[in-house]
Amino acid sequence: MTILMIVLLALAIFALILWVGLQVSPRPFADYHGKPAEIKTIPLPEGLPQPVERYYRVVYGDEIPVITSAVLTGHATLRPFGPVFLPARFRFTHLAGKDYRHYIEVTFFNIPILKVNERYLDKKARMELPFATDEGDKLDQAANLGLWAETAWFPSVFLTTPGVNWLPADDNTALLVVPFNESTDQFIVRFDPETGFAMWFEAMRYHDSKSTEKVLWLNHVIDLKKDGLKLSFKTGSAIWMDDGKPWAYFTVDNINLNVDVSEYIRQKGI
Repeated sequence: MTILMIVLLALAIFALILWVGLQVSPRPFADYHGKPAEIKTIPLPEGLPQPVERYYRVVYGDEIPVITSAVLTGHATLRPFGPVFLPARFRFTHLAGKDYRHYIEVTFFNIPILKVNERYLDKKARMELPFATDEGDKLDQAANLGLWAETAWFPSVFLTTPGVNWLPADDNTALLVVPFNESTDQFIVRFDPETGFAMWFEAMRYHDSKSTEKVLWLNHVIDLKKDGLKLSFKTGSAIWMDDGKPWAYFTVDNINLNVDVSEYIRQKGI
């Protein structure tokens, strides 16, 4: 066997190990253990745009739950650069409509190889990677939109948070106006004409603090979970229009609502 053949065989074995390692789904994080508070309800508000009213009747019916916090635990595939998707697990913690904390682990053969701590607290964002950190006004804008996009997993908050408004557009589209500091930002929300579910949330967003301009950012609901006659959001993808393809798929395996996150949301890690 020549040296060239040995090298090629070694590269082939390395590539196979790499490929197999990236196919192994990570074990999920343990569920968040917190005693939930009672979830109160309010009547579905009157005067909503037609597709929005239909959406809430599909998700909740006539009574809208008042959600104050949410802990989302799940798994993901991420493509932070290049064409290769990486397996990951995540924990997203929300003080509804105000703050969030993200913890993400990218894994290889179920071993964490990259840990991400990201937060948006008191209207200020910070991203911490093993090799870099980022913060600043443009990241604040990006994080605020991220906060509201993830609220689609518990969308009653769009009706119970002061400063959030739905505006009509057409039979299957509405504008979602959300607060941002002393001003507002907005999403175009597109509804499925058959199911009535909100399937696309679109906004102009900065990539990071160094961005020179906003880019169209799309969040697509690609998997719905049915519970009786109700539908809920299970899996979503995120797309930057300057790339044009999904860079992430997030699947929520468990949601804890109205649990105490006042201390947990300010920690790091799991």
